[in-house]
Amino acid sequence: MKKKLTSKFVETVKPDGKRQEYCDSVLSGFGLRVTENGVKSFFVRIRFRNKTKRITLGKYPVLSLAGARELAQEKMRMAQDGSLALESAKAIILKEAYDLFIELYAKKRNKDWKGSDARLKSFIAEHGGIDLADIHRRDIIAYLDKLVARGVPTQANRAHAGISRFMNWCVERSYIEFSPCHGVKKPAKENPRDRVLLDDEMFKVKSEFESMPYPFGPLFMLLMLTAQRRGEVSGMCWSELDFKNKVWMIPKERAKNGRAHMVPLSDKALQILESVPRFLHSDLVFTTTGKTPVSGYGKIKKRIDDATGVSGWRIHDLRRTAASGMARLEVPPYVVEKILNHISGTFSGVLGVYNQYGYDREKREALNKWAEHVINLSGRLDICIKLN
Repeated sequence: MKKKLTSKFVETVKPDGKRQEYCDSVLSGFGLRVTENGVKSFFVRIRFRNKTKRITLGKYPVLSLAGARELAQEKMRMAQDGSLALESAKAIILKEAYDLFIELYAKKRNKDWKGSDARLKSFIAEHGGIDLADIHRRDIIAYLDKLVARGVPTQANRAHAGISRFMNWCVERSYIEFSPCHGVKKPAKENPRDRVLLDDEMFKVKSEFESMPYPFGPLFMLLMLTAQRRGEVSGMCWSELDFKNKVWMIPKERAKNGRAHMVPLSDKALQILESVPRFLHSDLVFTTTGKTPVSGYGKIKKRIDDATGVSGWRIHDLRRTAASGMARLEVPPYVVEKILNHISGTFSGVLGVYNQYGYDREKREALNKWAEHVINLSGRLDICIKLN
């Protein structure tokens, strides 16, 4: 919005519910930004290195209108005589800031930082060499639109959250004045998944799992039998397993909610684990390198779908299927929640704080009952086929 900026206007202008920019009609390129919270700051746009560069000059009232105009003119002169290049050399590029974000923030606070990093990989590759201050809202919107166009709206939403978190961190560290994600909404509406494999589908995929070699065959069977998360099962360590007491203890460092979790192991689960080969000098149960957990589920999942004819399901749906199956077997909801290591629902709020009983016996009975159901799927299906 074009406006002759005066001291009175700068002092009295109010936010109108969204961020506004007032471009000075006296000094071209100079302007005032007012956020929806009423924060006022001066900026200048200059032509530098064949592109338009936006520079935040400072906040009002610490910086006066007269001082901001003078500073804007100085930046314009620097752009003309080339001295701005020396100042710009101090600017931090996006890739440099992002690497710091991963090391100083993500690795310490986000257990799934590798997943978040993978989702932003293409964005960082595309814009990594650009000055952080030159990343605009349109760049982020264009990237998210590409993900939606590819048919991965959920991934687009996760990328939106990841970029927003990164940019907010950059604001906190004064790398940039404002986040370019401000005002960028989630690109897609998500519908909660409710996919559960039916018993005949379970029989088909279970048969395929049992025919698959290590590491994916045993891994998928344990996902089905234990109802735990993929990252927790794939990262399973031998040191977490107690074969004598039939227990798998997931440490809090690996649990998604940061709470250590005891998983009783059925006889079938133990049988699978006892058949798994061990890598020399490696604590990982499911690995092909001995150093990192197994990965590359996409091709394996497609192979399973092609072999079984069962489609429209995701690996995480095995966890929902197990939870729903145990409910059908009349396992109480609070026991299912304990097996899933949920801290919401029955165990949220004050009750979750005071009720520290682990329901270990009930969890073992439930998982044994579920394992028996999974094992006997083929027998029940055979009977149905004969009757028909």
